[in-house]
Amino acid sequence: MTRLSRIAGLALLALTVALPARAESLADTMVAAYRHSALIEQNRAVLRAADEGVATSVAALRPVVEWVARQTAARDEGSTTSRSTSMSLAASLTLYDFGRSQLAIDGAKEQVLATRQALVSVEQDILLAATLAFFQVREAIQQVALQENSVEVLTSERQAAQDRFDVGEITVTDVALADAALAATRASLASANGDLEIARESYLASTGRQPVSLDAPPPLPSLPATLDEARRIAQTTHPAIGQSQRQAAAAEISVAAAAAERNPTLSGTASVGIARSPRAELGGDYGTGNSSSVGLELSQTLYSGGRLSASHRRAMAERDQARARLLNTARQISQQVGENWANIAVARAQITAIDQQISAAQQAYDGVREEALLGARTTLDVLDAEQSLLEARADRITAESNLQLAHYQLLAAMGLLTVENLNLGIPTYDPSQYYNAVRDAPTTSKQGESLDRVLRAIGRN
Repeated sequence: MTRLSRIAGLALLALTVALPARAESLADTMVAAYRHSALIEQNRAVLRAADEGVATSVAALRPVVEWVARQTAARDEGSTTSRSTSMSLAASLTLYDFGRSQLAIDGAKEQVLATRQALVSVEQDILLAATLAFFQVREAIQQVALQENSVEVLTSERQAAQDRFDVGEITVTDVALADAALAATRASLASANGDLEIARESYLASTGRQPVSLDAPPPLPSLPATLDEARRIAQTTHPAIGQSQRQAAAAEISVAAAAAERNPTLSGTASVGIARSPRAELGGDYGTGNSSSVGLELSQTLYSGGRLSASHRRAMAERDQARARLLNTARQISQQVGENWANIAVARAQITAIDQQISAAQQAYDGVREEALLGARTTLDVLDAEQSLLEARADRITAESNLQLAHYQLLAAMGLLTVENLNLGIPTYDPSQYYNAVRDAPTTSKQGESLDRVLRAIGRN
């Protein structure tokens, strides 16, 4: 049985080695980029820090308990030094601050929601960068193959020119023209190989691995029927607009919070303590006394040198800034949608025209070659026709890549280039998990143990 298992294992290994590696699809590239990105991890940490802002604001409504140990020494006129030791435990609690603390909590929550939208924007940027890297590598591979084919064709042309020169049909000038065209195409091939290496490095930076074999692009994603509909979707779903909206809401709350700083604050205090000090009636011996107190404190700032007024005016200015940022962001997103919509139309028109150009250039090239064999065309005519055909084919590759990329750029401009909308089928980061664990400001309790489990899970992911 062991021998049979070993034979089966060797057979499976041989089959695995014989099978070619599976081609990398565009979805595979996006998934790899999503999992590899350190920028996404960075912004997740930024979001967790914002979550802690809510916990900090909640903690302001809870008691503050402190212990104080004090050692004092005093000397009187008779150079007698007396020492005393005391220890106390004090607690204070804000009972009512006219909504100031609640406004701080509400503002922190808006910042959390804004930061969540910022994380979605970063995820879109990462997926779009991966898409760009994918199409750049594919385009570069196709350009290299085209230039290699051109080198082969021109090598044949150069040899044909040499043969015709040897029999006296053409001059050395024609051979030199063939040599020059072949050298230029070899230079273009070297440039194309350089572009391919650069595209591979971009792919490596995006995904963490080198591209081996890239699959054909998937069918083009479906788009809205009209530009106006695309703009409407973008205004409601783009994360940058959502982020600006939340920031504007937080700025409104900050104005109210700044105004509330002028209101009174009612606090409760309680303390217990023990003191040890010398008593004269005991002949220098130390006595111990206990103390306790409970109190209420109502305070309000009457004059702050203009600080509160300046803070209020600053909050209003920042609110105006947030409103203007929201308007500007909405206009920029609308512009991006329009530009990418136009890029799609341009790429489609280019492909249609280039297809006609390639057909005509191929026909012209074939005809010029035949005429050159009959002596009716020069070597330069053949080389020019071949160059025109080569340029048309290269333009076709670029236009096709631009058309594919423009579709995904439009999805990003509409706020739809996300893992969920693309159905990539991978688990995504749940921002509510950490928030729910910390929003009540847990310490060492069952909530704190739950938070520890969340942190360990984040670390494993």
